[in-house]
Amino acid sequence: MGGTVFLNGEFMPRSRARISPDDRGFLFGDGLYEVTPAYGGRFLALDRHLARLQRGTKELRMAFPQGLEELHRELLRRNDLEDEEMSIVYLQVTRGTAPRTHHFPDPSVPATVYAWARAFERPTREAWEKGFSAVSVVDRRWARADLKTIQLLPQVLAQQDAREGGATDALLVRDGLALEGAHNNVFFVFGDTLATHPASNQILPGITREIVLGLARENGIPVKERPVSLAEAHQAAEIFFTGTTTEVRPTVRLDGRPVGEGTVGPLTRRLQTAFLARVSRECGAAVT
Repeated sequence: MGGTVFLNGEFMPRSRARISPDDRGFLFGDGLYEVTPAYGGRFLALDRHLARLQRGTKELRMAFPQGLEELHRELLRRNDLEDEEMSIVYLQVTRGTAPRTHHFPDPSVPATVYAWARAFERPTREAWEKGFSAVSVVDRRWARADLKTIQLLPQVLAQQDAREGGATDALLVRDGLALEGAHNNVFFVFGDTLATHPASNQILPGITREIVLGLARENGIPVKERPVSLAEAHQAAEIFFTGTTTEVRPTVRLDGRPVGEGTVGPLTRRLQTAFLARVSRECGAAVT
């Protein structure tokens, strides 16, 4: 993957980007990241993504970089992505480069800020209509899953389990509860009610999750933010995952068993339609 990237105040070809082996992101996973979508060159909920990053830097006692909105727009421009149906900007901030110690650098050092942009290919309508599959996987993450850190090995292992099981998504399970996906949030439909795990330290407060919760309430769909057991999840009429690159993704098989009737359900369809309408309103881009 080529293109122009941003590293520590400078735009450059990806081939020129170099990070010190003493960077704390490399050594400790001491950093945060965000992935923000743009449709037709206009960002969806960029302010929410940056607010989540700012909260993360505060929790980890890191400096919050300035000028990030303009950085996002400039990356789209420099990579000729302003007319793409969908593109994404990846932004990573680490505590910086310093001699290896478990405590913070003293004195503090400048953060390492790295970002890139690329086009993103959304699933075809035919693939979406067919639906996707998921497998349940033990959640091995640390106790602050609400922070979008770059410490992603448990998620990588979970997603590899899903891949080896022929599934699209990994459903993370802890103490019998179905929490969220390896890189997205999850919703269940019981009767006419939508259920999803409440925002806590156990899940990432997804931006698309927030948007979908708002759309459900706007459309008169009852919502309960409550724990859902894996046993209960297997009885759901519908399941779908949400995320920046997931959007609203229907799951028609879980652990090899059909979800409901094994087809994309009516509430999932309503919320996908409402989500794409939201994208069209905010970004001025027609997406299907």
